[in-house]
This record gives sequence, structure tokens and C-alpha cells, in this order.
Amino acid sequence: MSKVLGSWSGMRKYLEEEMLAESLSGRIRYGCTSYAGMDDCKIFEVCIDGKQVKRFSWETVNTYFIDNGFTQNKNPYGEREYWQEFQSLLERCSINDREEYTDEEFCSALERYRGSDIQKSISSENPLVRMFAVLDRRVGKRTLDKIKEDIENQPEWLKKFYKLRISAEITK
Repeated sequence: MSKVLGSWSGMRKYLEEEMLAESLSGRIRYGCTSYAGMDDCKIFEVCIDGKQVKRFSWETVNTYFIDNGFTQNKNPYGEREYWQEFQSLLERCSINDREEYTDEEFCSALERYRGSDIQKSISSENPLVRMFAVLDRRVGKRTLDKIKEDIENQPEWLKKFYKLRISAEITK
């Protein structure tokens, strides 16, 4: 976590307790893992009802690039080949043109979400910012009614969060 975002435990409390919609209390959990030798890279995850539904790390993005045919080498062997095309692909593939994201993109989106008003966040071009926003307690039923029509335009992974929040508010 950068100094701008503070400690992970503070961020987790902010996301899960202070900003999370009451209807989702106890259902959303954020995690952060850091391993020795990862050069300060982290793995962030979001769980719904105890099941991991989204992971944010360099590894998930690079595996996505390989599995979806973005790389020239379809069967990289060894660490060097595995990471060889990563940086250039990351620069070429916009955050809106893929469904996996790095830990740095997670932190950047979290920072943007925290620094913007909720209406700007819920309509952000960045899907990660929208993820944080749709779970936010400041998003009311009228806004949820408006975004309900837009669910099909969301990335597949993000639809889960939209549907979860909308169904939690409707059955509330």
C-alpha cells in the first residue's frame, strides 16, 4: 500500500465497515497478501460470502494475457519467458480492454474512488472504481435503479457486484 492509502488494515476497515452498504455488511471481505521476494507486489482479493470472486495481481494479469492469446509465446517455459511480454502488453491493453488487473491498478482505483464524490465514482470509466462505488453505502436506491439498466454493459466480473448490491437492496 502506498503512503497515500495508509495501512492495509485501515483500508480494509474503511472498505468493509465505514463505506460498505449496510445491506452487504458481513458479506464482502477484502484481503491483501504479500510474500517475501515479491518486490513489494501484493495480491488483493475480494470475497463475497466467503468465496473469492476477484483477485488483483501481476500474476493474474499475466496469466490472463497468456490464456487469452495476447502473447506470442503461447507456452512460456521458465520465469524469463513467462514475464517476457508482460510490461509491453500491460502498456498496450487498456484497463477497459481486459478483465484482470494488477495490485497497482487496484490501489490506484481505490485512491481515485476515495478522492472522488460517489456520483463520479459510480460512473467512472475505470471498472475498479465502479466496483468500489457500487458497494458504497452512499449509493441510494434511485441510483441503483438507474444503474440496473446498465448491468449488461459491465465487464462480466463486475456484473456480480452490481447484481449483489441490487438484490441486497431489493430484498432488504
